[in-house]
Amino acid sequence: QLQFVESGGGLVQPGGSLRLSCVPSGFTLLQHPIGWFRQAPGKDYEGVACISSTGENANYLDSVEGRFTISRDDAKSTAYLQMENLKTEDTAVYYCVAVRQTWQALCELTPDFSSWGQGTQVTVFS
Repeated sequence: QLQFVESGGGLVQPGGSLRLSCVPSGFTLLQHPIGWFRQAPGKDYEGVACISSTGENANYLDSVEGRFTISRDDAKSTAYLQMENLKTEDTAVYYCVAVRQTWQALCELTPDFSSWGQGTQVTVFS
């Protein structure tokens, strides 16, 4: 299964920003649709954002739409999640995985052929 290494988390106050990075472990990012998920304490994994293999399409959880932006740089084999205007409810461990994609190249917030890595902790505190 595919696995990724996440970084960039930290402590931030409400309204602050963070940029998370994700690199694949032992393979390249090319042709893989990528998604960011999060898990808050005591809760299930939640899909936050995904980007298609070409980078042309993205999909977001309603609660982060307009605040988070997913992107990819295949030359650097890195995916990013830019998070703006962070809220306390965004506090969670964030993970990067490969996700499913339709034949129309629309990504889906469903993990595919991936295992959860160590993630990166994002804590938003007031």
